[in-house]
Amino acid sequence: MGKKYNWGILAPGKMSAKFTNALKILSNAELYAVGSRAVERARKFAEEHGFRKYYGSYEELIADPEVEIIYIASPHSFHHEHTLMCLRNGKHVICEKAFALNSHQVDEMISEARKRNLFLMEALWPPFQPFYKKAQEILLSGILGDIIHLHGWFSFQPPYNPDDRKFNPALGAGSLLDIGIYPVIDALTFIGVPDEIKAFALFAPTGSEESLTAIFRYNKGKMADIYSSFRTNEGIGCKLLCENGNMIVSRGRDMNQRVVLELHGKAPEEYIFRPEALGYHWEAEEVMRCLDNGLTESPVVPHSFSIDLIRTLDRIRKEAGVVFPGEQLTNS
Repeated sequence: MGKKYNWGILAPGKMSAKFTNALKILSNAELYAVGSRAVERARKFAEEHGFRKYYGSYEELIADPEVEIIYIASPHSFHHEHTLMCLRNGKHVICEKAFALNSHQVDEMISEARKRNLFLMEALWPPFQPFYKKAQEILLSGILGDIIHLHGWFSFQPPYNPDDRKFNPALGAGSLLDIGIYPVIDALTFIGVPDEIKAFALFAPTGSEESLTAIFRYNKGKMADIYSSFRTNEGIGCKLLCENGNMIVSRGRDMNQRVVLELHGKAPEEYIFRPEALGYHWEAEEVMRCLDNGLTESPVVPHSFSIDLIRTLDRIRKEAGVVFPGEQLTNS
């Protein structure tokens, strides 16, 4: 085992609680400090989870010289700002998806990390999970033949609140960056960057995008359709339609992971995975493994994948007319 690292949590909330519960099972992760804009919120989170320190501002957390790695879980619209703050104060960073609002911001974040020789990774959950690895193993075996079409979806019905980060455009609201990012990750992982994109969106009263459909076309004869919404309750999944059969890759609300292989003429095969700590500990493990080995980016979630992802999201939003306040989207 490598050295023990002092972790800081920037913006305690539901995601930070899940990530912290995962940190607790790692012997080389020290629950060191929490930073929130409200000191009482930071204190409560620190006491509930066993952190040694808490701060009533992000600036105080970032300025603590003992903090080595910071996990960022603020709203999307602040990821760029908070990541740069951390990097400029010498902290290694793992930042929740979506990495930032657009590719211009992500490019600046990566450039800053490289300039300062600091570790930076987008906190993408799927690539570390056993169901995702099983799906890739099946595809690499060749038994399904070529992928012809990918159908990916994620939808649920949160209560409508115009001030909530899901519906407030000033917070980077919208189903695409919040949940639609997952089927986009599926398409990029299993097929690659599309050659052409068409996309359409429906909007909430606040002006935020609340449902979106995108069609990906590939010059190599493949297609994908992506659906995300806060208006329906379909859950999350991905179905790959292939030459020799189909494969469903999904997870339930309980985070149980599932792969179903449907080869033509054969009975379906099902694989179920139930990882400890909902599987979030593998992301934290990767950060510390990379630092132990002197790496500033992860080979599992390299900067190049985050760049492809955010540029694809930009292209979708441009096609669908989804623009955040004060933003000018250009072709990536």
